[in-house]
Order: sequence, then structure tokens, then C-alpha cells
Amino acid sequence: MKSDFPGLAGGWHYLDTAATAQKPQALIDAMSDALGRDYATVHRGVYSRSAQMTLGYEAARRRVAGFVGGREEELVFTRGATEAINLVAYSYPDKGRVLLSTLEHHSNIVPWQLAGWQVDVCPLTADGRIDLDAAEAMLTPEHTMVAFAHVSNVLGSVLDARRAADLAHRVGAKLLLDGCQAVPRLAVDVAALDCDFYAFSAHKLYGPTGIGALWGRADLLAAMPPWQGGGSMIDRVTFAETTYAPPPQRFEAGTPAIVEAIGFAAACDYVAGIGIDAIERHEAALVQRLRDALRPMNDVTLFGPEDSAGIVSFALGGVHPHDLGTILDEENVAIRAGHHCAQPLMEHLGVPATARASFGLYSDESDIDALVRGIERARRIFA
Repeated sequence: MKSDFPGLAGGWHYLDTAATAQKPQALIDAMSDALGRDYATVHRGVYSRSAQMTLGYEAARRRVAGFVGGREEELVFTRGATEAINLVAYSYPDKGRVLLSTLEHHSNIVPWQLAGWQVDVCPLTADGRIDLDAAEAMLTPEHTMVAFAHVSNVLGSVLDARRAADLAHRVGAKLLLDGCQAVPRLAVDVAALDCDFYAFSAHKLYGPTGIGALWGRADLLAAMPPWQGGGSMIDRVTFAETTYAPPPQRFEAGTPAIVEAIGFAAACDYVAGIGIDAIERHEAALVQRLRDALRPMNDVTLFGPEDSAGIVSFALGGVHPHDLGTILDEENVAIRAGHHCAQPLMEHLGVPATARASFGLYSDESDIDALVRGIERARRIFA
């Protein structure tokens, strides 16, 4: 499996997939063709290559939408999940109160604040899950949106998304899910989840940076005004009045990320070829192995639930995560050290930062063994 990923050559133990995934050669080849022999603009040219690229671009939309169980007319290409959440925060017409949780990424906190929503915060359970019993007690008809991470980028805890949807809908609110960490490792079907919006990024799904997607219910997207103006998103423009294209084009102002969309779809195809259920089982086994290796170390604190999805966050007593990360880098091991764009969660955990090891479909037991050796070296250095 690692042989598919040129970025992993040379025995590098990459355990930072939650930040960004390495790219398979199939994706690189697809983007190289799109940028070279196949390249042309989309939606504009009447010449044959432009028409072919337009077909390829819209086929990519169809493929990405289908990957999460949606239809192409429901999927908006964005610059990433951050922009997808901003789009909803600014364009959803019924701004009121939004219920977030303590574990949210900054990208699912700051947009709501900037757009003028009133923010309420749902607490966590003792093992680091969003407390849906508390959410049920907190939700009122004043809440028009609930926005939760499907999988925590720090704790790896998995939301009971269907129950969250039921609770939101019971008071007339909509549910937005931040699916960045879920889509690469869990089977996602937006219809089964009964959510209203689903935001995710390509680069965590073994795809390119600079592109993501917002899936939204067709009726909700149709009721939302455009967020940005420019070319492509219009129906007719005069100096007196402008009318807009229907979704999803309404939300895609300007020349799109053509090559990146092709790459996004190629990444979906690559993951589907391996099987998302197989990836989930593979990562679950690695999580269990790492937690079992760290648990006996009395100076290591583990965060999050035992069944975390592909992510293990921990702290090594007496060693700042940044120092640990530096020592591990000397051992050819890459982890993430910091607050992971989740400062409210760090405050809740009572730490300034954590060390985070996160797995991908290319991870294996040798990566865990190298990590544990590096931790043992750090313990000796700081003893």
C-alpha cells in the first residue's frame, strides 16, 4: 500500500494524516493529465477540448457527491471545508442561535461568530464525545442550526450523527456536519445521516489541497443567496439588476479549481477501490495497537475514547508536545504537536497542547513501533 504513495519513500513514518493525507500516484497522474494534455477552461469555451473538460469537471462533481451519497446538483465545490462552513454561516437566511460543541475545530467556531450567530456550546462526555443528552436539554426553537464535527480532529470521537439530526429537527433546526475527519475513514451517506449540510475537504481524503465540498439539501441551497459574486454564478447581469444561476453554480463564483476537482474525484475513486470499510477496520486495529502500547506508560496521558477513529492524542509528562515532535522527527517519525486548531478543547482538557498520531490507509505497525521507540528516547532525554 505504501508503494502507491511517492511521498512515503525512504522509510518515513508519517503519522499526521489528520492534518493532510499523502497523495497516491493515481491522483498525481490524473491531475498531471488534467493540467497538461487535457487542460482547458470549463463552462465557457465552445471548442471541443473545453467541452470535454467541462464534462470531466461535472463528472468529478457527480463522483464526489456520490461518494457521500448525494446528487451532483446538491454539491458545491469550495476551497475547502472552512469555506463550506463559512458559506452556510453567511448565506443561510434564518440566522439565530447555533449549537456547537466544546471539541469543534476553529473552522466550525469562528465563521458563526463572524456571521453574527448567537453561539451556544454543548459539553462533552467524560470520554470525549459530544454529549447529546446535554444537547437535547439545551436545544430550543430559537436554535436554527446545530453544527457538530462528525469525527473530532483531536480525540477521534465519533458523533452519533443520526441522533444529532433527530434532536436538531425536533426543534426546527438544521444540522451541519463537519466531515473532514469522517469522510476518509467512515462510510458516509448523507441520506442515512439525515443531516442538512455536510462539509468536507479533499486533502484529508488523499486528494489535493485548495478544494473541498459542501453537500446541502437542494431546497435549502435554493433558498440561500450567493455568498460571493462574479463570473459563472450569474443568470443575467445588468447595471440595474443581476439574477443568479441555480445551485450549485450560484455558489461558485469565478473560474473554478478545475484540476483540483479532477483530483478530488480521482481520490474518491482510489479510496473506493480499496474500500472504506476495509480502511475503517485497518485504522481501528492500529488505534488499538497504539493505545495498548501507550497505556502501560505511567507518564503518558491518553485523551479521547478507546474506539477513536484513526486518531490518538496523548501527552507525555514533563515533555512539551513540540519537544516530543522534534525528537520524533529525528527518528524519522512525523506527528502533529500543538492545539490542533481546537483551543477551547485544549482548555477543557487542561493542557496547552497535545501530541497527535493519526493514521491513514498506508499506515502500518512499523509506524507505531517507530513512534514508541521515539517516545522512549524522549523519556530518556527528559528523565
